[in-house]
Amino acid sequence: MIFGKTFSMPLARSAIFAATIATCVAIAAPVQAQSAGVDDVVAPQLTYADLADLSDAATIVVKAQIRRQVQLEPERAPGLKPGFVRLYIEAETLYLLTGNAPIGESLRYLVDVPLDSRGKPPKLKKQDMLLFARTVPGRPGELGLVGPGAQQPWSEALEARLRPILAELVQADSPAAVTGVRDAISVAGNLAGESETQIFLSTTDGTPVSLAIIRRPGMTPVWGVSWSDIVDQAARPPEAGTLRWYRLACFLPDTIPASANLSRDSESRTRAAQDYRLVLQQLGTCERSLRRPQ
Repeated sequence: MIFGKTFSMPLARSAIFAATIATCVAIAAPVQAQSAGVDDVVAPQLTYADLADLSDAATIVVKAQIRRQVQLEPERAPGLKPGFVRLYIEAETLYLLTGNAPIGESLRYLVDVPLDSRGKPPKLKKQDMLLFARTVPGRPGELGLVGPGAQQPWSEALEARLRPILAELVQADSPAAVTGVRDAISVAGNLAGESETQIFLSTTDGTPVSLAIIRRPGMTPVWGVSWSDIVDQAARPPEAGTLRWYRLACFLPDTIPASANLSRDSESRTRAAQDYRLVLQQLGTCERSLRRPQ
């Protein structure tokens, strides 16, 4: 008995179905553990950073319609947070938004969802979902969700917000993921109040990224970011709500590490720190409603 309804199937088919669930549990559990115990599996309003986090972690993003759900017994759902249930899902592929891995018409995956006010699992059958996932090697049709919120109810509005992010991620000049501050140096100019600070960032693939902050007497400081090995004084800040903004606003540390500040005198070191704070202030806060996938 599941959700008040009885599934009736021949014994052989039932055995195959049970074996399929067991296989999916065994393979997808390490990935699924990332989404167990989250505060909100389905967020009321995903931020830009939430969508970028999920898209960046996924190898495929697919729209699918749920055909069947089966609740897993507690002993088969390790790490499940109280008030949640782990479901085995069978879904029909509607279309692929991004990804270079082949997937079939049928999909299978595990997902943690909150129980409703009556303590019952939600009924998801026939609902359209956006799935942020990775394929399981050697298991066609089986997916591992990338983390919290990786199953989202589909809507035209959500897909419209998502598509520009996916498009930026696959562009040849897509900005590299920033991991920290490598070096920073500030040099005073010939005039009082004149200076230039250069901050070099580290990235996951070694691609050079640098910040330049220029101060001129009687003028508002200006800054920009270069996504190449050329430090461009004419560079400008990234536009908010873009992948370049996300790479900086969501991953730069709060301060320049002491070992990265190469300025020798205290005045220059202080100015470099002030210029860095200026950049962070103008980038603004990276707001998230979901825990970032690992």
